[in-house]
Amino acid sequence: MESIPHPIPRTVEEVFSDFRGRRAGLIKALTAEVEKFYQECDPEKENLCVYGLPNETWEVSPPVEEVPPELPEPALGINFARDGMQEKDWLSLVAVHSDSWLLAVAFYFGARFGFGKSERKRLFQMINDLPTVFEVVTGNVKQPKESGPQNNSGKSKSSGKTSRSESQPRGVKMSPPPKEEEESGEEEEEEDEQGATLCGACGDNYANDEFWICCDVCERWFHGKCVKITPAKAEHIKQYKCPSCSSKRARA
Repeated sequence: MESIPHPIPRTVEEVFSDFRGRRAGLIKALTAEVEKFYQECDPEKENLCVYGLPNETWEVSPPVEEVPPELPEPALGINFARDGMQEKDWLSLVAVHSDSWLLAVAFYFGARFGFGKSERKRLFQMINDLPTVFEVVTGNVKQPKESGPQNNSGKSKSSGKTSRSESQPRGVKMSPPPKEEEESGEEEEEEDEQGATLCGACGDNYANDEFWICCDVCERWFHGKCVKITPAKAEHIKQYKCPSCSSKRARA
């Protein structure tokens, strides 16, 4: 349960920063650290909730005892449904409830500190620019089309890790492919809005100076730091599986 040791956000920017930290923690629980999350949600335990914390961590614990609680509470009893449905469906359900809780917390702060119409609208727009936890967990975030097969159709999967500047086919990829320049400005604008490359663990956008790697199973991109893979380590991986795909196969 969260005892709120963190500073209470009072401005739109502070509330958004709080939202983003909690969201990152929940995404971490449902992707990169899904094995630990799965184990902590033991159906034999009492009613449990999953909390995202502002410092980008998460915890599974019973709900707070005080009534009414200091903050809106997340969905209760997520552990009871764990073994009653397929894992991917259970994780998707937890993700949906997590999205609802994140919005509830953000707009609780907005109401508590008297945000006006324009402030609430700005807060929602900032939140809406990020993919939801559900979209990240299920892989439903629209990704840009890869240009690799067009330019390097004869290369093997392993050839994708030789250079950052080359367009890279599926396999062990060390950075997301750059977007090709569109012939039409309208097409480029549409792709920018819908197809930003996002990390499957933290949900953040791709940056040119960061090392990334692609899962060969679900084809999602990840920051190397989020999945604990370095460029040197990636050089020796023939087929990379992200933590989520690896844990699914282990339990199958």
